[in-house]
Amino acid sequence: MAMENGEIAWFSPDPRGIIPLDAFHVPHGLQRVLKKQRFQIRLNSAFEEVIRACSERSETWISEEIIGSYVNLHQLGFAHSVETWLDEKLVGGLYGVSVYGAFFGESMFHKVADASKVALVELVKRLNQRGFHLLDTQYVTDHLRTFGAVEIARSKYMRVLRQALSLDCKFI
Repeated sequence: MAMENGEIAWFSPDPRGIIPLDAFHVPHGLQRVLKKQRFQIRLNSAFEEVIRACSERSETWISEEIIGSYVNLHQLGFAHSVETWLDEKLVGGLYGVSVYGAFFGESMFHKVADASKVALVELVKRLNQRGFHLLDTQYVTDHLRTFGAVEIARSKYMRVLRQALSLDCKFI
């Protein structure tokens, strides 16, 4: 994370936030939104735009150096975006890093109600289809709890991470 003084800091919280892929919950209201198929989903078509949209907050940990680093990871095939589009406009999405059977969610944004939630549902669907074992959120927010996010102790997290890193999964 970019700190106020411009330095980059590394955080490893204990407990750690994850969304168990086998226990992901889609809230009832969001199920109705999904049935309408209002949004178009795209992967990696606007990666830098997604990360820049995620940084457009009054307080953000996403600096230009962070953006450049993640764009580089994207070009190397490790960082990915799940995007929601409406009328050919990017209206929501998320990005993160994929390593073997683990996906490390970094940030999400929306310009239209439910757009980031739809991207999250699509992310989990893709991770399950491709045999991923871990969706790391680092921290748990009230918003993520509605989808089944939980905190786990570092010792358990490290076991889950080792299992995920033993898998040969591809996001794309």
